[in-house]
Amino acid sequence: MARGVPGRRAFLASLGAGALAACGPESTNDTGGTGPGRTLTAVIGYGNDGSWDPTQTASAFAMAANNHIYEGLVDTDPLSRAPYPALATRLPDDPRATVWRFSLRPGATFHDGTAVTADDVVFVYERILDPATPTLAGNFFVTWLHDVRAVDDRTVELVLRFPFPEGLSRLTLAKVMPRHVFSRPGAWDEAIKGLAVGSGPYRQTAHHPKSNTAFEAFAAYNGPRPPAFPRMNWLTIVDAASRVARISGAGAGAQIADNIPYANIPWLERGGLAVAGAAGMNNLFLMFNTRRPPFDDVRVRQALHYAIDTERMVKVALKGHGVPASSFLDRANPAYRPARTVYDHDPGRARALLEAAGVRGLDVEILAVNLSWIVDCLPTIKASWDAIGVRTTLAPQETTAVFTKLDQKRDYQVVVAASNPNQFGLDADLIVRYNYGAQNLWTGYARWGGHPAARRLFAAMDRATREPDPARKTALVQDYLDVVAEQAVLYPVVHNELMTAWDPRKLTGARAQPYPGLNLLQAKWT
Repeated sequence: MARGVPGRRAFLASLGAGALAACGPESTNDTGGTGPGRTLTAVIGYGNDGSWDPTQTASAFAMAANNHIYEGLVDTDPLSRAPYPALATRLPDDPRATVWRFSLRPGATFHDGTAVTADDVVFVYERILDPATPTLAGNFFVTWLHDVRAVDDRTVELVLRFPFPEGLSRLTLAKVMPRHVFSRPGAWDEAIKGLAVGSGPYRQTAHHPKSNTAFEAFAAYNGPRPPAFPRMNWLTIVDAASRVARISGAGAGAQIADNIPYANIPWLERGGLAVAGAAGMNNLFLMFNTRRPPFDDVRVRQALHYAIDTERMVKVALKGHGVPASSFLDRANPAYRPARTVYDHDPGRARALLEAAGVRGLDVEILAVNLSWIVDCLPTIKASWDAIGVRTTLAPQETTAVFTKLDQKRDYQVVVAASNPNQFGLDADLIVRYNYGAQNLWTGYARWGGHPAARRLFAAMDRATREPDPARKTALVQDYLDVVAEQAVLYPVVHNELMTAWDPRKLTGARAQPYPGLNLLQAKWT
């Protein structure tokens, strides 16, 4: 069974489409003073005005914040993704069982003081599994999870369709939310705009879209990741220069920042900051409109990939902090192997493929998001395509503008954007289902879901999901990833590192992660 990602309004909201919620007077200039009771100030290089609904958000800022506000039955380490019991008291004895029973942590309460119950757990899973409710989280559960039921007020059972031990780490995506809050009429719309009531170590105290979100330690929290900071103030600063200025220099107003530009790394390090990168699924991808000739021809899609001088892109635009894609997966993924089709820079082969497809005098407009590192990469794509006779025009725009056009089903040729499914997890099945599926939003953007090759791919994905033998499962995944590479409908050009900077004189336990945002659940003052 395939499941789509959210519809137009929800997906736009998850990307940052102007939520209006605000609460509290917390200042964007609160740098917290001195001493152990001071406020931690963090800078996030992504907007905080996306959807805050944990069941449907893809917002980097909101997902990072929700990991501090909410808990799943199980949560995961932000780097290894090893699962640990959060609201549950223990992990299942047998992850390969088809029924997982969890007891809730005694004394666990939501931020409004009410007890967490099995009914709250069921409430969230009902939403995720409901075929009439388009949630992004559902895309990662419905293929393998059949039902969730309350045994008693403190015990729940998850009933699987077949053994699926990988699902244990995915339970962190089902953040437990209070039924009495979010079952009210209009509450899910409020969640999109910023309403957040969880049971995690921090509670939200203020939310100003396009400015900042503030938190304080939840005094009643009794779980495995106790809060280390009495207060936190997270600033959203999308502009790279402003973000770097906020964390650097004698008057630095923040102790940690993500999304550090590569060009600023040496200067920040000379100023005493620690700067670390983490490689994962972060990537620049091409997505083609397969209903618009000549992009319906796989040879044309392949030609445009072969034409790109990826080594130059890595050297010039990414300052060495990336690698050309050799699979849909990044090289650190346990299921990685080089695809049978690897798009090394080969302009001769690109010209030959265009000739074989009967394509001459092609004009292409690239519809691109205007993330700073993406914009840095665009000139390489243009120069590479111009060099094989494809006249190329660049049209970078705000991310929400790009996806508004896609949701309105407006015509386009090629999209260049960034993606990072590692926000949701590491397993290959989850990563591929973020972009591919019969009802998947991205597959719909590419107008490819009904193609015979697509139907064969989706069937292969389902077979791999159900395969009980781990080695055989990996082999099946690698086989269908060869199809994803060959078809080149939505496919990465480069995988790149994401950089995080912090002041080690003030913070310890901070770690760079290979996806956007921050996780401060194991950090503390030095």
